[in-house]
Amino acid sequence: MISTRRVPKSLLAPALLAAAFSLVPIWYLVDSAIGSGLKFAVDEIFQTSTLRLVIRSLVLTACVTIAASVIGTIAGWVLVLSGIRPRSLLVVLLSLSLAIPSYLSAFSWISWFPWMSGFWGAFIVLTLVSYPFVMLPVVASMRSADPMQEEVARSLGRSDIGIFFAISIGQARTAITSGSLLVALYVLSDFGAVAAMRYEAFTWVIYGAYRAGFNPARAAVLSLVLVAIALIVTFSESKVRGRSGAQRIGSGVSRLRVVKPKKRSQIFAWIFSAVIVSGGVGLPLVSVIAWMFRDSQTKVDFSSVVTAIVSSFQIGTFTAIATVLIALPIAIAAARYSGLLVRSIERATFVSHALPGIVIAISMVFFGLRAVQGWYQELPLLVLAQTVIFIPLAVASMRSSIERSTAGVEEVARSLGANPLATAIRVTMPIAMSGVLAAVALTLLSSVKELPATLLLRPTGTETLATSIWKYSTVSDYAAVAPFGAALILLSAVPVAMMTATMNVARAD
Repeated sequence: MISTRRVPKSLLAPALLAAAFSLVPIWYLVDSAIGSGLKFAVDEIFQTSTLRLVIRSLVLTACVTIAASVIGTIAGWVLVLSGIRPRSLLVVLLSLSLAIPSYLSAFSWISWFPWMSGFWGAFIVLTLVSYPFVMLPVVASMRSADPMQEEVARSLGRSDIGIFFAISIGQARTAITSGSLLVALYVLSDFGAVAAMRYEAFTWVIYGAYRAGFNPARAAVLSLVLVAIALIVTFSESKVRGRSGAQRIGSGVSRLRVVKPKKRSQIFAWIFSAVIVSGGVGLPLVSVIAWMFRDSQTKVDFSSVVTAIVSSFQIGTFTAIATVLIALPIAIAAARYSGLLVRSIERATFVSHALPGIVIAISMVFFGLRAVQGWYQELPLLVLAQTVIFIPLAVASMRSSIERSTAGVEEVARSLGANPLATAIRVTMPIAMSGVLAAVALTLLSSVKELPATLLLRPTGTETLATSIWKYSTVSDYAAVAPFGAALILLSAVPVAMMTATMNVARAD
């Protein structure tokens, strides 16, 4: 239920602080860009090389977003409407590509198919690792949709394919556009896949400019161009989402969906699932296993693998807790209230999601030197940087869950004297617990495999699974990569299983 009332101050204040915190990278980028003069920034923006980067990045983003949206939507149909069994196992398998870092997937494809470098390699890898961003909300949307419209259409002689395009996609349109936004921002910010595939996109050029150290102002200007693109994409998605929305027939509780499996649908569902899982999970897993039997240039002490596992999940746990707590006020405000201020707060959190991790990392160093001196290459600053990166994931997950929950209990709590913030923690969070747990799992998973910010901000001497994989992959020592890659894939299955479990809980609720 959306309220037209003004957002209470006790809820608005933490939401504004969280949004302002998300914009720390923009503060840094503007300061760096104008440091060399406005003329330099304008000249850099209108260079031919900048235009070429814009075109290359937009083409890759558009192609991956379209492909991931199609695959994610079909995967949602497979899991909800095709009647395929065993569905719970297939949900995990189709979601597991979220656990595969883009750089690990890219190195896997390159090791088998060296000719794939460039656009097509980056396109295939990014599509396979990002389609679950669309699939998961589509599954939730299709499960909660009232089947009455489909039954009416079927009684009028519509085929299953016709019903899918006319009814199912329309009901899931909001979920598709929201997931597509996350895919687009993920592709804009990705560094690992484009670097491994040697595809010159914004992130690779920005990373090179920062690492070289000779022209940080140019990197800042390019990053601001990337922010402008992200704002346009976010605004476009919000306009599409604002016009959409499935309508239910009748009132009351929707009926349970009864799916009658058909042989043709089952065959298509299994072939589709086998192809997608093989490319997204199978090839990286086979690659890691094959690498284990190669001769390594470096002797890997397995105690270092255990240390990397502990470090990765320690950082991920702290990041997940901090991200969910910071994102919760924004998610509640976006789900329960309307207005320009609420929309602006929500959009502000999505801007940083399009920035390369190294830009956010350097901006947090900038923030640390001015606000919290002494935190450079310390755990708190790394957690803060990752929180900025992953706030949009937590907001999107919790907002969807809060929107599906009733607001009546919250109204009762406020009528008994509880302030909005206390109501959010004591009432809204338990009601929307499936979304909160999904946000924790997704943030933990993303943190464990995050690379650029971790490379720059990790405490001295700390190695994570991601940094270890990158360290050995850059010198093509894939045998040394194998134990770290295997640990990352296998252990990341735990938060993936948590996410899929919360989907089943949400369905039961």
